[in-house]
Amino acid sequence: MEQGRRIPKPELIDAVDRAVGGRGVLMAMKGEVAKARYPSFFRRYVELEDQAVELHAYISRVIKGLLQTEEYARAVFRMWRPLLDEETIEQGVSARMEWQKLFGRRPAPLLSFVIDEHVLRRPLGGREVWRGQLEQLLLYGYQRNIAIQIVPTDREEHACLAGPFTLIHSKNQRRMAYMEVQDVSALYTEPRKVSPLEATYGAPRAEALTPRESLTFVE
Repeated sequence: MEQGRRIPKPELIDAVDRAVGGRGVLMAMKGEVAKARYPSFFRRYVELEDQAVELHAYISRVIKGLLQTEEYARAVFRMWRPLLDEETIEQGVSARMEWQKLFGRRPAPLLSFVIDEHVLRRPLGGREVWRGQLEQLLLYGYQRNIAIQIVPTDREEHACLAGPFTLIHSKNQRRMAYMEVQDVSALYTEPRKVSPLEATYGAPRAEALTPRESLTFVE
């Protein structure tokens, strides 16, 4: 940790602050340390997401990190190439679990997720891990502020073939869009970039099963 190769856990920062007589200075920096858990290209997005009052995501490749179980997340990290070492994998899993504190925030943000059917049918990590992930989707989907919709593969119309993206509405009414491919990301804040993606998001929602039908489908 001293050499910057490992990121200290929050409770260790508290303990060190007390041990060295830091008077809360180290504790006050825990937020900045927590950001270091995420890849540099992803940190700004996590910060904005934490401030969001609405978040809407189209998912076409793998269950979004915000919705992943610990076991599913670990399986996804272990599939990355080049291979990640175990320490990096566990750091990534810990960061994703920390990220999910968004669900416990009050007032609760309004969240919606549109997921292509084939994402649910890919048993990443094995059938038990896959089953646990589907069960977690059900738990989230029954919450009042969360809508999960599945787009069946037999639909003949699909406007989101260019890949996944996330729409963010902030507390100050800013509307943003985020896209990521591999380790390349783009955050859009200009209306001329965001508005077309908002229109695009509406198309698969119209083609998808309703939230209630989608939960029955997952079951």
